[in-house]
Amino acid sequence: MCGIVGAIAERNITAILVEGLKRLEYRGYDSAGLAVFSSAGALERRRRVGKVSELERALDGEPLAGRLGIAHTRWATHGAPSERNAHPHFSGSDLAVVHNGIIENHEELRSRLKGLGYVFSSDTDTEVIVHLLDHKLRDVGDLTSALKATVAELHGAYGLAVISAKQPDRLLAARSGSPLVIGFGHGENFLASDQLALRQVTDQFMYLEEGDIAEIRRDSVQIWDASGRPVQREQVQYHEGAEAADKGEFRHFMLKEIHEQPSVVQRTLEGRLGQQQVQVEAFGPQAAALFAQVRNVQIVACGTSYHAGMVARYWLEEFAGLPCQVEVASEFRYRKVVVQPDTLFVSISQSGETADTLAALRNGKQLGYLASLALCNVGISSLVRESDLTLLTQAGPEIGVASTKAFTTQLVGLMLLTLALGRARGSLDPAVEAELVDELRRLPARLGEALALDKTVEKVAELFAEKHHTLFLGRGAQYPVAMEGALKLKEISYIHAEAYPAGELKHGPLALVDNDMPVVTVAPNNELLEKLKSNLQEVRARGGELVVFADRDAGLENGDGTHVVHVPHIIDALAPILYTVPLQLLSYYVAVLKGTDVDQPRNLAKSVTVE
Repeated sequence: MCGIVGAIAERNITAILVEGLKRLEYRGYDSAGLAVFSSAGALERRRRVGKVSELERALDGEPLAGRLGIAHTRWATHGAPSERNAHPHFSGSDLAVVHNGIIENHEELRSRLKGLGYVFSSDTDTEVIVHLLDHKLRDVGDLTSALKATVAELHGAYGLAVISAKQPDRLLAARSGSPLVIGFGHGENFLASDQLALRQVTDQFMYLEEGDIAEIRRDSVQIWDASGRPVQREQVQYHEGAEAADKGEFRHFMLKEIHEQPSVVQRTLEGRLGQQQVQVEAFGPQAAALFAQVRNVQIVACGTSYHAGMVARYWLEEFAGLPCQVEVASEFRYRKVVVQPDTLFVSISQSGETADTLAALRNGKQLGYLASLALCNVGISSLVRESDLTLLTQAGPEIGVASTKAFTTQLVGLMLLTLALGRARGSLDPAVEAELVDELRRLPARLGEALALDKTVEKVAELFAEKHHTLFLGRGAQYPVAMEGALKLKEISYIHAEAYPAGELKHGPLALVDNDMPVVTVAPNNELLEKLKSNLQEVRARGGELVVFADRDAGLENGDGTHVVHVPHIIDALAPILYTVPLQLLSYYVAVLKGTDVDQPRNLAKSVTVE
C-alpha cells in the first residue's frame, strides 16, 4: 500500500523523488519522507505527516540536493501516523531504509537488537530492518552482502530500498511479497513500487521477482534470486502514456476514470471476440483443453473485485451450467476448504498484488485445484505470474482509490470467461453465445449512453447532501451491483450505506426505512421487475424516499418521493455492467457535495499489499 521511489544519478534527484511520490499518492498514505546523500557527504532526511505537499513545503524551507536518494509514502500498520514513524528510517547517521509490507517477527528482532545496544526511535516494524542491516554491515563490510544476510532473517512481506553514506555508489532493493520495479535511464537508474512513479524519467523497466535482491548503480544493475544466484530479468518498455496520471479536463481522477469506461471496455474486448464466439485462446494456449475439463468454479477476490465475482456466479451457472462459489480471499485462506473435483480456481484483482488474494491463490495451488486463472489489470503482477492462465483487463492505470473502470472491465472479462467455459464444455447454446457476443460489441456505445446521464445523476445527488445513511436494493445479478453501489458511496462520501437483496426487505431492513433513509434501487426490465415494484411500494408506504435507476421501458416514472433515472435498454445478461455506471456517478457527485477527498478517501489505500 505504501509507495517507494529511489534514484541514483549524476544530477540532483530530489525533484524526481518528490514527483514520484506524487504519482503514487493514489495508493493512500498518511505521511511522506525522503533521504538524500548530499554534497556534504552525509545522509539528510525530511519527513512530514500528511500529504506530499507538506513534504514539499519542508523542502522549500530546507532544500536538499543529492545524486542518491530514497523516498516513501507510508500507510500506518505499526505505530500511529507521526513524523517519528514516517520513513525513511535510519540506523545512526549513515544508513537509511524505506519499506513496504509487514515484518512478522519484528518483536523478536527488536528485543535482540536492543540487547545489542540499538536504540529505537519509532514504533515501526521497519526500524528493526535498518538496525539489523547495520549489525550485519559491521560484520561483512559490504552493503550488498549485508542486505542478503538481513533478509534471510526477515519473516513477512517487504519491498526494501536501502542507501548508505559509506557506500554511496549503489542503491539496493529487495522484494518479498511487495512489488518493486527498476527503471533504466542514461547514466542513471531508478527504483519504485510502481512503474507509474517513474514515467516522467523513463519507459524502460525491469520487474523484480519474488525473493530478488538488486544492486543498482548509475551504469549497471545486478540481481540475485532467492537462492543467491545471479540472474537476468527481462527489460520491457512501458507503452501506457504518461497522461494516465493526468486528470485532463476532469476535476478528479475518479470522474475521468468513470468516463474512460467505454474506451477501456472496447480495449478489453479487442482481439477476444470472433464473429459469433469468444476466442478461448485469449486465456492461454492450453485454455481450451483445460476448460473442457472444468466441472466447478471457485472465485476468490477482495472488495470491488469480490462484487465482480458475485455477478459472475449468476452468469456461470446460467450460461455455462457450472456450479460456482465466490469467497472473500481473506476468509478463504483461513478456513479448511473441500475442493470439488475438476474445479477452476479464479482469482480477481486490479493490481495483481493484493496480499489476501495472492495468499489464497498460493493456498489454492497446494489444495489441488484443476488450474488457476487470474483476471487482472497488470500483466507483470505476481498474481499473473503465479497463475496457470490469465485474462488481462485493459483498464490502464487507475488512480482513484475507489475502483470504477477496473470493475467494469473485470465484469467484461468474467463474461468472456463464462462464454469460453460454456463453449469448451458444450453447455452453451451457440445461438445464445452469438447474441451475447453481438451485444458485447455494442456495450461500449451503451456505456456512452449511460454516461450521458451525468447531469441527471448530479441533480439527484442533491437528495443525499444532508443524509447519513442509505439503503441499496437489487435482485438477481443486480444485488452485487447494489453492493458495489453501496461500497462506492461509503468509500468516498463517508455515508453509511448497506445493500440487500430486495426480497429481504421484510426480513429486517424495512425497520430502518423512514424519510431520512434514501433507498437506491436498480431496476432493469427483466422477469424480476414486477416483484421489485412491490418491494418499492413497501418502501414508499413507510415514508422512504426512492431513487430508482430503471430501464426506460420498465414503466416506472417520477412521483411523490420517487425519483426515477431512466437507463438505456440492454439485454439482461449485460445489465449489471451498464447499471454500475450511474451508481458510480451518484457516489461521485454525492462526495463532491459533501466536500470529501474523492480520489484519496480517508483510511483507504489503492493497492492492499498487506493483511
